[in-house]
Amino acid sequence: MNIHVLGISGSPVKNSNTDRLVKAVLEASELESEFVKLSSITVRPCLACKKCVQDNICKVKDDFPELAEKVKQAKALVIGAYVPYGQIDGFTKAFLERLWSLRHVNNLLRGKLCATIVTGLMPDICDNVSKAVATEMKEYERMDLVGQLIVQGNLPCLTCGEGDSCEMSGLKMIYGEDAKTSDYKYSRVEDQKDVWEEAKQIGRLIGERLKV
Repeated sequence: MNIHVLGISGSPVKNSNTDRLVKAVLEASELESEFVKLSSITVRPCLACKKCVQDNICKVKDDFPELAEKVKQAKALVIGAYVPYGQIDGFTKAFLERLWSLRHVNNLLRGKLCATIVTGLMPDICDNVSKAVATEMKEYERMDLVGQLIVQGNLPCLTCGEGDSCEMSGLKMIYGEDAKTSDYKYSRVEDQKDVWEEAKQIGRLIGERLKV
């Protein structure tokens, strides 16, 4: 299968909001696509060994070299991240670091289409992370950024089973000592109508751009 659009999710949560929105963009493109969940493979952070300098091929023995071939083949990337502890998640961060092997000297990513998705609790923090990823895509990788989405995420405390009694509860930290898990509905990305529709629009845009 020729991959036209490659979707990548850094969320480790099974069938997460991030996963589903990445897949919505892929589906709306109506092109051959593939979805990769980073938590299901092994992509370590860049080791700064510089062994990729001569040929743009990463020599670290994990799953990134195989993923890199898909990245090179794809004409568009849809990258989904989430924001734990006020920062981009470790899976996506490691993936972005490893793109250095494709960038230096020859820049194999230049001109590819790209869209980004960031899921989290705090709008301001999500916005900062989204802007940071945009900088990497546009300024470092010199990709063509066609859209960015921010999704309302969920506290693990809503589903871990200890949210109401745990003294370390993030729910109480954010919403106050009297906050109960029953007071807060689980936020589904499909119910976030504006962002769901925008995802489809971005997917259609990618499809139109690549069919020309």
